[in-house]
Amino acid sequence: MKISLLCTHALLSLSFAAYAAGPSQGVPASDAGAKFAQLSEQFIHETLALSPSLASQAGYHKHVDPRTGATLELDALLDDVSAAGLAEQRRVYEHWHDVFRKETPLASLSAEDAADWRLIDDQIGFQLLMFDSIQDYRHNPTVYVELLGGALFQPLTDEYAPRAVRLGHILSRIAATPRFLEQARSVLVDSDPIFVKVAVEENEGNLDLIQETIAAEVKNDASLKARYDQVAPAAVAAVKSFSQWLDADLAKRKTDRTWRLGKELYAQKFRLVMETKVTPEQALADAERVIAETRAEMLQIALPLHKQYFPDHDEHAALSGKERENTIIGEVLGKIADDHPQRGDLMQTVKDDLAGIRQFIVEKKIVSLKSRDNLKVIPTPEFDRGIFSVAGFHGAPPLDPNGDAEFWVTPIDPKTPQDKADSKLREYNNWVLKWLSIHEALPGHYVQAEHANEIQPLSRRLVRALYGNGAYAEGWAEYIAQVMMQEGFADHDPRYHLSYLKIWLRAVGNTVLDVRMHTMGMTDQEALDFMMKDAFQTRAEAEGKLQRAKLSSTQLPTYFVGTMDWWRVRREYQEAKGKDFTLAEFHDRALDEGALPVPLLMDLLLRKK
Repeated sequence: MKISLLCTHALLSLSFAAYAAGPSQGVPASDAGAKFAQLSEQFIHETLALSPSLASQAGYHKHVDPRTGATLELDALLDDVSAAGLAEQRRVYEHWHDVFRKETPLASLSAEDAADWRLIDDQIGFQLLMFDSIQDYRHNPTVYVELLGGALFQPLTDEYAPRAVRLGHILSRIAATPRFLEQARSVLVDSDPIFVKVAVEENEGNLDLIQETIAAEVKNDASLKARYDQVAPAAVAAVKSFSQWLDADLAKRKTDRTWRLGKELYAQKFRLVMETKVTPEQALADAERVIAETRAEMLQIALPLHKQYFPDHDEHAALSGKERENTIIGEVLGKIADDHPQRGDLMQTVKDDLAGIRQFIVEKKIVSLKSRDNLKVIPTPEFDRGIFSVAGFHGAPPLDPNGDAEFWVTPIDPKTPQDKADSKLREYNNWVLKWLSIHEALPGHYVQAEHANEIQPLSRRLVRALYGNGAYAEGWAEYIAQVMMQEGFADHDPRYHLSYLKIWLRAVGNTVLDVRMHTMGMTDQEALDFMMKDAFQTRAEAEGKLQRAKLSSTQLPTYFVGTMDWWRVRREYQEAKGKDFTLAEFHDRALDEGALPVPLLMDLLLRKK
């Protein structure tokens, strides 16, 4: 969940001189808290204004420029990603790093404010690491393609203003697209082939967004259609030209850089993403131990099913060790995978599953559901399908919690050959799709976001939404899926249990994959063999995950690290509460704090128990 402003979000020239005063000495806690709230809100709004695209996603639509007093319609602007803008952006983050230390030192703050202070400090540290060392803005064109897509797509789905106004904002952004992509060219110096490949693929989504989706939205309004006809041709030409430039120029530049971060940079980024003391080496060792334990459990569940499905296979007594495990578990999983939707039925299957899941949550008192009914199941936007190859969750803006929350489900491309489509559908069969809806929506990310969107004061809600801990977020979605299974979801059906353990094996394997690929030289073939032979993934799923690991370093381990953290928090809290412990009370209180790093969450929960 940590948001990377770096290299995708430009700087509007803002003055921060008023906040550069000397350190506060002996300030009472209440005064320090008020000062911190003021500064954190100022920091959030001004850094959101650095990226109009991100501001739209956060629900921040109008910004007063402190230099001129002018009100900026952020939804009508497209980011400035020039070299000068990026350099100024870095200066601003470094400036705010000093401001918070001088104006609101950590020791002067309450526990809640101190938690927010740490989130902001880690966010600033993350941005400076990206600027100074990792430098995606110079090497990864997907940054710009996805930023453009988000800028054009968000006003279509967020009803922050009348439809005609929002479409006018989109057209203003379309008009700025040639400038934006020319700036992207000017700062990109080289790129690994995987980044170029995905950027070109996703840029096709941007082209479709302009030529098809937005064109259809404006066609019945003469004024908007006239404006579209004026600005779209140049934007379409710029998008096409950018893809051609990626293939013909950037892809051919010699470079020593690859998608691999390397041990040192990976460790630095890992610390700022996880925000705990766990190291990549510790996470890897724990993951490899849990993989062995999970495979043993899967074998015990699979054996009676195997005898039922394959009575003539003699439980493969002639085999031994891992070969026997793989054969028995693999055959049972293959039989379970036969129960899958057709390629055109994914969306409806997910919608049907959600209704039953909601009823189970209420009956078992798993967690409180908020009164808003704002979840929509929609196809994943094409420009984001490189990362969200299966599904994803896009929450309501924290500044507009009554807006739409979206469960993105990625359809099978009509051009996908039938064998590859079947491979994906077997991986995401009817049993696995139940887990997917639990993880992404109910009671996973959607419920988590709904609780977080009621945090007060507003400055705290924004800090914990925008800079929230990724391990908390992904860990919750996996932890709560385990809770649902323990509470009897799917009537304790062993097919669901085994399917879930396969998913859990994949989540644990994500850590092995990410650490070994980025720091230990794991090859593509070794990664594919690991996923397919150790974690029972189909080739289509393994190939998608291989690409994702190259695109999103340190994100994949958040699932495993976060799940283990959630169980640790629950054990300690349950021990402290004793006979008064209930699932709903624990889950509500933990979610009501927002996405904090686990050590901070634990401290706050135990203080208030």
